[in-house]
Amino acid sequence: MTDRKAELAANLAKVEERIAAACAAAGREREDVTLIVVTKTYPASDVRILSELGVRHVAENRDQDAAPKAAECADLPLSWHFVGQLQTNKVRSVVGYADFVQSVDRSRLVTALSKEAVRAGREVGCLLQVALDAGESGRGERGGVAPGGIEELADHVAVAPGLRLDGLMTVAPLTGEYAGRQQQAFERMMDLSTSLRRAHPAANMVSAGMSTDLEQAVAAGATHVRVGTAVLGVRPGLG
Repeated sequence: MTDRKAELAANLAKVEERIAAACAAAGREREDVTLIVVTKTYPASDVRILSELGVRHVAENRDQDAAPKAAECADLPLSWHFVGQLQTNKVRSVVGYADFVQSVDRSRLVTALSKEAVRAGREVGCLLQVALDAGESGRGERGGVAPGGIEELADHVAVAPGLRLDGLMTVAPLTGEYAGRQQQAFERMMDLSTSLRRAHPAANMVSAGMSTDLEQAVAAGATHVRVGTAVLGVRPGLG
């Protein structure tokens, strides 16, 4: 086993222990929570090692990094999640490899995703990125639709050809009423998910929690956690 593979295996085991412990504490089954490893800034060789170690979901946040990496790893049994803010001029490229776009936050983006998914003959899973720092309307500092805009945006995705409404995503906010209160933020997300599922029962994914707060996300009921640093190590500078 190479040094890097041993390092990633050890880190992955620690993260698995954390998720399992959080599930046990919350009275949930371990299978109820899917680990997505965020591989941004790391090379395709790491993605290949992760696949060998059993990882099946990886995430990227910049198309210029993700597109060549996904192409290099096209032979692997992976689901690719795009989690960054997405400009419409990058949509065609992203639809080429992303199985899920977790950062859908405006109607114009839905229209562009739908057009390219149809053109590519693909179905793309969409999560609405919710900004809990945006009040009831407006947008968050790091993108995202305000809670008050979820219903309209969800309805748009649900009828858009080539798209599938899968659920909600959030990042614990740095400002506003939920700053520093990850547990409460994620519990608010679960309330929003419950409301969404009344109109769209199949949209049951809730992507929340990262390396520092995955336990709080699991306790609240998140179905997916996005972990980068705890698996891959401290990120090199983006330059």
